[in-house]
Amino acid sequence: MAESFATALEQEEDASLSAVASRSEERAGAFADKFKIPKAYDQHTGLLTDSAVDVVYIATPHSSHSELCIAALEHGKAVLCEKPFAINAKQAREVIELARKKNLFLMEAMWTRFVPAIEKLRTLLSQQAIGDIQIMLAGGAYMPDFDPDHYLFDKALGGGILLDAGVYLVSLASMIFGRPEQVLATGQLGTTGVDEHEAILLSHRRGEIASLYVSHRAKSSP
Repeated sequence: MAESFATALEQEEDASLSAVASRSEERAGAFADKFKIPKAYDQHTGLLTDSAVDVVYIATPHSSHSELCIAALEHGKAVLCEKPFAINAKQAREVIELARKKNLFLMEAMWTRFVPAIEKLRTLLSQQAIGDIQIMLAGGAYMPDFDPDHYLFDKALGGGILLDAGVYLVSLASMIFGRPEQVLATGQLGTTGVDEHEAILLSHRRGEIASLYVSHRAKSSP
């Protein structure tokens, strides 16, 4: 995702990549060389104290998102954080409260909200051009090769199908219907302790319903 973001940012005339930080000097240097970034750091503190950096984009493993968001905000940097925004609601609230306290921009990088089809949908909804939507049925399923060392299967790194794919569906339902008033869910954990298979039912303010599913144990039809 970091490479995709850096590639896209190269097309922007009013923004540039000033620095990159990674967990190793070698990886930071390689990324900097590929995208012609002037500074590379082997720890995030160097980047966060760099006066040339105005906005920090975070694309680390899920488990470190809230920690790095807080660190960036404490250093006065605006933040764009990859999904999932945090591992749980408590972490999310802490980050949001700090951004409000510091009066700094903070956003989850939920790219699906900005693709042309979704932007068109938002326009149609605002114009009430497609009627009064009452139900949303959506889901996705895919079967990745099992690798206990991959973040998808690592509980400590925030693995699991909900944080990897389910967040897109919940975000879309919230975009269309607003914040849900009731949440029902069921699912199954895999051998490594992460969720691999689940269904979610959201009930919204005016009675709208979103019925969602995500799975690592099945494949969706082509």
